[in-house]
Amino acid sequence: MPSENYAGKIAIIGAGPVGISAARALKAVGIAYDQFEAESDLGGNWRHGVYKNAHIISSRKTTEFPDFPMPAHYPDFPSAAQMLAYLESYAEHYQLREHISFNYLVERVSAEADLWLLQFNGGESRLYSGVVVCNGHHWSRRWPHYEGKFSGEMIHSKDYKDAEQLKNKRVLVIGGGNSACDIAAEAARVAKSAHLCLRRGYWFLPKTVFGKPTAEMLTTALPVWLQRIYIATLLKIIVGDYRQYGLARPDHKIFEKHPTINSELLHYLKHGRITPHPDIKQFDGNSVEFADGRKEDFDLIVCGTGFNVSMPFLDPDLVTIEGSVVKAQWGLVAPHHKQLYLYGWGQARYGFGPLLTPASDLLAKLILLQKRLRHPLGEILEKINQPLPASHLIDPMRALRQIKAANAMLWLLPLVDKYLMSSKVKVEEVVNKLQMESEPAPGND
Repeated sequence: MPSENYAGKIAIIGAGPVGISAARALKAVGIAYDQFEAESDLGGNWRHGVYKNAHIISSRKTTEFPDFPMPAHYPDFPSAAQMLAYLESYAEHYQLREHISFNYLVERVSAEADLWLLQFNGGESRLYSGVVVCNGHHWSRRWPHYEGKFSGEMIHSKDYKDAEQLKNKRVLVIGGGNSACDIAAEAARVAKSAHLCLRRGYWFLPKTVFGKPTAEMLTTALPVWLQRIYIATLLKIIVGDYRQYGLARPDHKIFEKHPTINSELLHYLKHGRITPHPDIKQFDGNSVEFADGRKEDFDLIVCGTGFNVSMPFLDPDLVTIEGSVVKAQWGLVAPHHKQLYLYGWGQARYGFGPLLTPASDLLAKLILLQKRLRHPLGEILEKINQPLPASHLIDPMRALRQIKAANAMLWLLPLVDKYLMSSKVKVEEVVNKLQMESEPAPGND
């Protein structure tokens, strides 16, 4: 079957929060696009990936799009159903649905001369001028590996949907992230017994401090080292030593890994409703032996062990993924190919909206700019020594500053494309020359 030619259009893969934000930005500047979603409707993880009783851990104010606030009646921590309704109303407000094709699973993306070939699960293939990948990072399950075999039921936190799955069972949850602790707290309410296995020490933060969502404490221009001192001091006062709860002390600084924001875990640990354990040594039938030599029998193990960053449809030579880090310039631009963007794979410290709106606007500008350039944007950014991302963790305030700096740098990129890409001249020399030429001649004041 010959490929249909959609040259002149951009293809957006995914219609979760990142995908619909990108669509809004492209539409606003008149970039023609088509959007493809593997599921039957939009919403991404908020439609197909979260459990029934989930609530956001950030807050309404730190999650809403600044150009489209959440309804005033929403609580500080909206539910999964409210989040999905909000994303649906966002798409309706900007009239985005008309450009989304649902139940379209992209199986391969490959470069074809100056175009991009997309192949779909139904056998259809199309050619586009560019691709924006927004396939999310909460779908490719990361599983733990231990010696022996567990003969009971084992599921990933992605597969947990309802408390009925835990009811009257001996439950072990592996992991100390937000989903793992939510499920452990749910097990404390309905399961026969609830246990939590932590392979290392974590930072556990309450959802509110002084009556305000903890996430709103992080929307500050204070340097990270000062934020660490402030939060650590508050935790000493409010929580105390984690060892008093049967937990290990954190093995890293605050924000070096994502802190867990949960007010119920410590509560249930103190009430004896959750039993903490160190890492697992081995499985033996229904029995689990832990690193401290203790053994317990379980009916169900829930693996809250996170997700892999994966874009399996991309040809391997298009972009390098090292662990959870996509090696893309500005965390967005493919290094050696025109009009390929890898968007939304990082994880911000709080909600998505305040970051996505300016980042999507920058994305739209880059797509328009690339049309004017001879060389791939990624190579131009490499030429001026823009660093590749070193982590998937995003400091929101730092990211906003980086987006602002990137916007301020856009004027320079066409000059680098024109004068430096085939030259050994340093970018500093060109900038200095431009500044000298722009200065008024002596006596012309």
